[in-house]
Amino acid sequence: MSTENALLTILIDRINNDTLVLPTLPDVAVRVRQAADDPEVNLMQMADAISHDPALSARMIKVANSAFMGRSVKVNTLNQAVTRIGLRQIKNIATAMAMEQLFVSNNKLIKTYMDKAWQKTLKVACQAITTMDFYLKVNKHTSLNKDTITLASLVFNIGVLPILTEAERHPEVFANPSFLAHAIQKLAGKIGGAIMREWGFTEEFVEVAESWSNPNYKPEQDSYVDFIRVGAILEGILQVSDKAASLSIYEQKGIVRSVDMFTSEEYQALLEDVKSMFA
Repeated sequence: MSTENALLTILIDRINNDTLVLPTLPDVAVRVRQAADDPEVNLMQMADAISHDPALSARMIKVANSAFMGRSVKVNTLNQAVTRIGLRQIKNIATAMAMEQLFVSNNKLIKTYMDKAWQKTLKVACQAITTMDFYLKVNKHTSLNKDTITLASLVFNIGVLPILTEAERHPEVFANPSFLAHAIQKLAGKIGGAIMREWGFTEEFVEVAESWSNPNYKPEQDSYVDFIRVGAILEGILQVSDKAASLSIYEQKGIVRSVDMFTSEEYQALLEDVKSMFA
């Protein structure tokens, strides 16, 4: 059996036996989510939960000052940022901003792959978030919202992490990058869904991680999966034979008002602002 097939067999066996080591949610994200679920929590307590992570604190201020959040007067403190974002949204947005902490490794080769995976995630996320903003301007009564797409678009690719971690024990496979890509394509969705369940995330996050790259999964109702797929098509992450034709499906569904939207100055300006939240 080749090294590649051996790794694939190991991964499949561990998935089927529930023995694959899954990543854990960053500590700061756990604290924020627990605080957000406490009906007695106030904005000051929420700010305190976030303040233990200086990098996350700085990022939350940046989010609060973004056009995506409908900025007006600039905020300069974490308390002001939490107040602007609000308790309802802070749980998902703070979790989203902590996701980068998972894409790390002490192994230089693995770190390179994880860096690429994270950059790929960010590109798709920025497109998905921007598309959602335009969608919400037209669809005022939808249950879809900004804070959920922000988190969903940063966990959609989470299933690659255990694959790369397991591959670290088999360095020979990195001589064949196409195999690794095949393993990710074959298994990342199922692993991603398992991670979302392990973390206690709701079904909409499971759906995104599990099904975004599955061409046979076609949600009838407007779904966060749609926005992830639009972002992935725009960034060339989801391989399609005709990008314009693939995007026009989402125009017909009402996810985007027009394919021309993506090249408009308005869209590009907001896209740059969303990118700045992650810079």
